[in-house]
Amino acid sequence: MAANGTGNTKVDLLVVGASFAGLACARAAALAGLRVMVLEKKASAGSKLHTTGIIVKDAVDSVPWLGEVPPELVRRIEGVRLYAPNMRHVDLHAPGYWFWATDAPALLDWMVKSARDCGVDVRLGTLFEQALWLNGRWEVPVTQGPCVTATYLVGADGPHSRVAKALGLSRNKRFLYGIEHEYQGARMAPDLLHCFIDRKLAPGYIGWALDGVGVSQIGLARRMRPSDAGALRLDPLLHKIASVVTPGDAPPVAVRAGMIPCGGVLPMVARERALLVGDAAGMVSPVTAGGIHTALQHGERAGEAVARFVRGEADDPATWFVRSYPSFLLKRTLRWAFDNFQSDWMFNHLLGTPQMRRVAELIYFHRKGGPSAG
Repeated sequence: MAANGTGNTKVDLLVVGASFAGLACARAAALAGLRVMVLEKKASAGSKLHTTGIIVKDAVDSVPWLGEVPPELVRRIEGVRLYAPNMRHVDLHAPGYWFWATDAPALLDWMVKSARDCGVDVRLGTLFEQALWLNGRWEVPVTQGPCVTATYLVGADGPHSRVAKALGLSRNKRFLYGIEHEYQGARMAPDLLHCFIDRKLAPGYIGWALDGVGVSQIGLARRMRPSDAGALRLDPLLHKIASVVTPGDAPPVAVRAGMIPCGGVLPMVARERALLVGDAAGMVSPVTAGGIHTALQHGERAGEAVARFVRGEADDPATWFVRSYPSFLLKRTLRWAFDNFQSDWMFNHLLGTPQMRRVAELIYFHRKGGPSAG
């Protein structure tokens, strides 16, 4: 990594956040020949995650990097079992369609190694605090080592982005709050993502359970209100679903909780020579709360766009690339409808009808599947 005459470390691209989006961006830029550094405040990219780690088949098909993931880090989930509040269910399957359950902490740590192998300087345990625009470059002081001077700055540092705050960009304000437990020895129908609708337990979202990689994951998320965060507990869901999903007698081996943006892409996600990607930009499906696919895809494209700019082949991506971010128009409409008209009675009576089936197919399989009632 080069240093300039003042002792600063000089890079073409500085990425803040060793997230799915940040690592994809950094790796793509490094493969395009740029000098790239990633700052990550955690000692390990895979620690203290707030994601279930499910990756849709569309992502595996469209992100070549995922083809390199060690097979022991993933497990295929073949379909969805969707439960109404009264616990009746439909099974949703699509020919040739599946999901990956992942060992998300190990997957992110593997991605760090993969990015480093491509030449990215990943600095763990390094907190981003501010960025100064001086003489046409970003000056970023760090607590350990010399100041970093960067031609371009990308914020991929999560839903409460420090980069967004430091640069005066938009910040997420609408959230789901979720909690997930990991168990060893849980029992449930295998090879399915179990999804539970219940307006009382999970207003605005769902509960879920799946057999993951070495552990079973059981979680719950709901629309966030200031009075809800401290009160969210998994016990009521575990009690309700005990006839179909049982965690066993042992306590959870891991617990994670956190905020999930649900308002869609933010209005102001870029400024001169800087942009946001991933959760920092609100790039999360307002309906499913899935963000790994868009994080990897747009993170990679952002890295390529920055490389073109640095090489003098394109204008600043802040002026054109961010227009490619997903609008989530339909999903924002569904989010609004779910927030305002969610009804347990409706789901109890309509689950399995052709109309509900079409909505479920759109959400889970992009219209590629068909359910059987249970």
